[in-house]
Amino acid sequence: MSDFLQGMAKSSAARAAAARTFTDADFDKPVVPLSLGTFDVIAEIKNRSPAEGLLLKGDSDHISGGDSDRVFRARAYATGGAAAISVLTEPSRFDGELTHLEEVVAAVPGTPVMRKDFLVDTVQVLEARAAGASGVLLITTMLDDSTLRAMLDCAFEHGMFVLLESFDERDLARSVRFLDSDGQLLIGVNTRNLRTLEVDTGRLRALAPYLPAATCVAESGLKAAADAARVMDWGYSAALVGTALMRSENPTQLIGQMREAGATACS
Repeated sequence: MSDFLQGMAKSSAARAAAARTFTDADFDKPVVPLSLGTFDVIAEIKNRSPAEGLLLKGDSDHISGGDSDRVFRARAYATGGAAAISVLTEPSRFDGELTHLEEVVAAVPGTPVMRKDFLVDTVQVLEARAAGASGVLLITTMLDDSTLRAMLDCAFEHGMFVLLESFDERDLARSVRFLDSDGQLLIGVNTRNLRTLEVDTGRLRALAPYLPAATCVAESGLKAAADAARVMDWGYSAALVGTALMRSENPTQLIGQMREAGATACS
């Protein structure tokens, strides 16, 4: 595990230890099913990136008429046809909060929202569900098999989908073993080196021969329609796109272009 991930795991464990106890009454927000097409975009909202710096303008009202920047962007993503919206909730390096997820859930009631964080405990899956998330991201290399199985089971028991993220061939081999789980599991490959925080898009092609017969998601470094077409050729049927959308003046259009390019590459 990289130094960055070790730091994230430690702070995440401290947050998990401080989490409250949940009961069935806390899970009153509906789960929105994840519906996938030929090529899909999971569109991300994050205040800050450790590699890219500040991405969100702030919480002040947007020119759209009173909406926060998060709400404005979430609605633009949904209009563009995003299959799901990923919300960073990690506080120390991404300036995230669970309230940001709740805000997005309320803004786009027909679109699944995924909690993206460095989750290490089942209670954090329950936190996500109570906040209205329909899915969570889990990172294979951060979790041993028993913990990962328990967190997957917890998510699937609550009707949530899981994006299981890998960084290398070993991670991917471990992730594939969990495809027998009784729930909707997506397999992700992240191109970011979590020591240097640099993106190596060559990793997507290098790991393509090891992709399973499942929905595989290319993560990090995708910026344009041409990137979507390229990863579709390599066997990925979805992309998680963050910084490019956060910096786009027209995220609705960019999502549409990426979805179209990916679908065209498949035909």
